[in-house]
Amino acid sequence: MNHEEVWGAIERFAGERGYSCSRLARCSGLDATTFNKSKRWSREGQPRWPSTQSIAKILSATGADITDFVKYLKHE
Repeated sequence: MNHEEVWGAIERFAGERGYSCSRLARCSGLDATTFNKSKRWSREGQPRWPSTQSIAKILSATGADITDFVKYLKHE
């Protein structure tokens, strides 16, 4: 599991549910920019990972569980 796979999983998870990443964030009680591509890397070029709290919130808001999310980590 790497940085790109986790962010890709969030994008696929949102898309499968008919959401954009920003809409998924808003519906989960997060700032709409939480999952923006511009926030995935620091100014120094270091990867920024989504927090476990953010992932927990999107799971709760969609009624999914962690096993549902993990399925999206596998890139096909």
